[in-house]
Amino acid sequence: MNEKTTEDLEKLRDLIDGVDQQLLHLLRKRLDLVAQVGAVKHSAGLPIYAPQREAAMLGKRRAEAEAMNISPQLIEDILRRLMRESYLNEKDVGFKQVKQDVGNVVIVGGEGQLGRLFGQMLTLSGYPVKTLDKDDWAQADTLFAEAGLVIVTVPISITCDVIRNKLTQLPEGCILADLTSIKTEPMAAMLAAHNGPVLGMHPMFGPDVGSLAKQVVVVCHGREQEKYQWLLEQIEIWGARLVEAEPERHDKAMQLVQAMRHFSSFVYGLNLCKEQADIDTLLQFSSPIYRLELAMVGRLFAQSPELYADIIFAQQDSMEAIGDYLENYQRALELLKSGDRQGFIDSFSQVATWFGDFAPQFQQESRAMLQSVNDMKSN
Repeated sequence: MNEKTTEDLEKLRDLIDGVDQQLLHLLRKRLDLVAQVGAVKHSAGLPIYAPQREAAMLGKRRAEAEAMNISPQLIEDILRRLMRESYLNEKDVGFKQVKQDVGNVVIVGGEGQLGRLFGQMLTLSGYPVKTLDKDDWAQADTLFAEAGLVIVTVPISITCDVIRNKLTQLPEGCILADLTSIKTEPMAAMLAAHNGPVLGMHPMFGPDVGSLAKQVVVVCHGREQEKYQWLLEQIEIWGARLVEAEPERHDKAMQLVQAMRHFSSFVYGLNLCKEQADIDTLLQFSSPIYRLELAMVGRLFAQSPELYADIIFAQQDSMEAIGDYLENYQRALELLKSGDRQGFIDSFSQVATWFGDFAPQFQQESRAMLQSVNDMKSN
């Protein structure tokens, strides 16, 4: 590279640095404005996530970008990342308290990660939160005496026992709720143990989300919905979307969404371990989609084995779904063993037809995720 080329590059890079600094100032200004929006929403009791507003804004920015010969996807990617940061910051100003005369909120298992997350959100909304963990049962009667809401978030394996043995003497008007990832048995246990309002919930996210904006909470109605409607409204203010379901329907879906998926990831990781695969080598030769798949498997093994054992072993019916998966795997393997290429193509086409319009939709959604994965690669 000659001296003139080097000089020209340095001048252009200096100009780019200047533009980057302007971008930083604009980002700071936008975040400050978002903080003001959050304060207004807090006082008015508005949800932090407004899907119609977001969709309209993104549509307008995409059109403006296209008119300026800028990739619409580029501006959408930037804005979505900014909005995610904004949702994280908005909760710092707190949330409007929907109901002022609830009494204490007692979280049984409140020292666990999910318990701490809900405790934080309820505290940010102005509710007095008390935690009751495994070593605190000596003071349970005192805590429950003034409780208006008791939330159970303990390991699945002991949830029903805790409800049946420890939560039978709650105040009549107290709401009894749980955050368990299965619903049929805990709902039945709560309805039998407590004569007052009962609500089942399943947060469809981990405790590391940071913000509940765009997250899903499954709701299973138990008894006296009018008594706990305020809690559902509070969760919506946090930005979450509520999905109502019967306990049996929820648990049937969880056999596929959780038990089979986690078990498949477990077996995949187990196979890599048994093969003593060199992960560094796998990453060197990985496409973005394989890197993402490997990351999701690795994510499983970065978490509590007891938690995933509880999820997978919690429902005996999940063994049927996992067994069906194994049978389908065996059938697919037979196609490979027999060299039946056309049979593979026919099965592939059958599944593609079953997916219908969801297949191209998922292809488009995954493209953005894969681009993000590729951008994050450091080697």
